[in-house]
Amino acid sequence: MKRKIITIIVSLIFCMTLALPAAAMDGEEHPPRLVDEAELLTDEEESSLADKLDAVSDKWQCDVAIVTVDSLGSKTATEFADDYFDYNGYGYGDNDDGIMLVISMESRDWAITTHAFGIEAFTDAGQEYIMNKVIPPLGNESYSSAFSIFADQCDVFLEKARAGEPYDSHNLPKESHAKLYILWIIPCLIAGAILAFVLTIKEKKSLKSVMKKAGAREYIGKVEINEKHDKFLYRNLDKVLIHDDDDDSGSSTHVSSSGETHGGSSGKF
Repeated sequence: MKRKIITIIVSLIFCMTLALPAAAMDGEEHPPRLVDEAELLTDEEESSLADKLDAVSDKWQCDVAIVTVDSLGSKTATEFADDYFDYNGYGYGDNDDGIMLVISMESRDWAITTHAFGIEAFTDAGQEYIMNKVIPPLGNESYSSAFSIFADQCDVFLEKARAGEPYDSHNLPKESHAKLYILWIIPCLIAGAILAFVLTIKEKKSLKSVMKKAGAREYIGKVEINEKHDKFLYRNLDKVLIHDDDDDSGSSTHVSSSGETHGGSSGKF
């Protein structure tokens, strides 16, 4: 009997030991940073993108999430994005830092919502810059490419923001066209030289019908002026620099249904 009681106690302790880590894991579980309810991605694309989003989020301690849905229901794109972020446990750390891109296929809506440090890292100008790169492939139904670009741009913007100098209207990333110039400048110069040579030869041939005269006397009486016009060849132009007092830098914010402050933007694709 005593052995039986000991066996029962040991079994209970073993079961409790198994249950405790599971409970702890449930308490620490983070919502998936990629939710593809609209099924826009293949399994392979979904796995690769999820890994990238997790890596960027952990690297900069700021959630970077993407959610696709078929419909927004009765909400606007911004309301849906805010509520999805707030009510599903998104946000990194105590302040719930993060950014989320929501795509709805019903009306082809997109919305970005930012929270806490995400508001600082992704200003209005920064979001516009990012979406200008994301929308073209998104509109062409290249969803994997569009979402990968979004993740990569978030990585770049978060690096700058963590360094204390977030990208904004006055210091957006510069596009590098150096390679393009190197590839095209020499062929363009050669083509221009060839074209100039051809035109010069053509013009020279067209002048062969004009016979050379021995002196200016041959031209007397050949020129007749019927009209005269006075034309000003030069003018003074004063330029005045007009300063724009409207400051479009920073992030505009609003309050969601949960009472949280969010930044963000929205549009169609």
